[in-house]
Amino acid sequence: MIEVKGLVKRYGSHTAVENLSFTVETGQVYGFLGPNGAGKSTTMNMITGCISATEGQVLIDGHDIFEEPLLAKRQIGYLPEIPPLYTDFSVREYLKFVCQLKGLKKAEIKPEIERVLAKADVADVADRLIKTLSKGYRQRVGLAQALVGDPAIIILDEPSIGLDPKQIIQMRELIRSLGREHTVILSSHILSEVSEVCDHILIIKKGKLIGNGTPEELASQMQVGTTLTVEVMGDEAVIREALAGIEGEIKISAGNQGAFVVEITTAEQSDLRSQVSIALSSKGLVILSMNLAQASLEDVFLELTYGDAELPAAEESQESEEDAQ
Repeated sequence: MIEVKGLVKRYGSHTAVENLSFTVETGQVYGFLGPNGAGKSTTMNMITGCISATEGQVLIDGHDIFEEPLLAKRQIGYLPEIPPLYTDFSVREYLKFVCQLKGLKKAEIKPEIERVLAKADVADVADRLIKTLSKGYRQRVGLAQALVGDPAIIILDEPSIGLDPKQIIQMRELIRSLGREHTVILSSHILSEVSEVCDHILIIKKGKLIGNGTPEELASQMQVGTTLTVEVMGDEAVIREALAGIEGEIKISAGNQGAFVVEITTAEQSDLRSQVSIALSSKGLVILSMNLAQASLEDVFLELTYGDAELPAAEESQESEEDAQ
């Protein structure tokens, strides 16, 4: 659905984006991550045709966003970090204006306004002036305008900014529902949000795409291991005998009330809970607790963006950018 090919953006002597290339498949939710200044908003603005590129192509369903802007932009709904609102309009007036800009027929406008008001959960403030709304409501009005026309692609730049905890949960549920009907690109600093709603992750740092894959694939490529911690009642020698066939580094220490704490560390992402449970139970040992610690998206993000790690797949593509705002 979206192909970014050799995208370059320069501001004078400053190169903001250099040879950035990736593909966004249809019908998935993509998380677009990077530290401040990495260039997420710059890239999104080029993908949506809001700013031009120095070099390269962005193809939206085969249409070049720079050569065929009208055809390409019809496929896109965009919520920038600062929503493009006319604050002297009421919400309903503003959405009518957006419908007209997007070329909807007169008979289509009223039902479309009601649809997006309900979808973004702003129907209760439809007749209020936008300048009287809270930041959270303004954010949701911005989302409503992105949904006008039911575009195939929804691009959301920090959609949860200004929302309270309840609204954040509602936004996540909405993004999940959008992902069933649209291709979604989501930029967010809330990693738990990205982890919960995204099928695929793109991570950029200092102008380079350093991570590209599912959260599980990124952790696997980084060779981030797992640690299984088990609290067991029984004899230490019997515990060691039971675990003799388990792969991984095994440490056993004394726990509370005569129990032993077993830590099994593996070099790769693996779930040994079933194998360990069967091995211990076969020796008549009592398992009091079992906890598997795997690399989270936060672990992967911090290692890639603030550590020295870099994924082989990203090195091959040599994609890059920086935020120039």
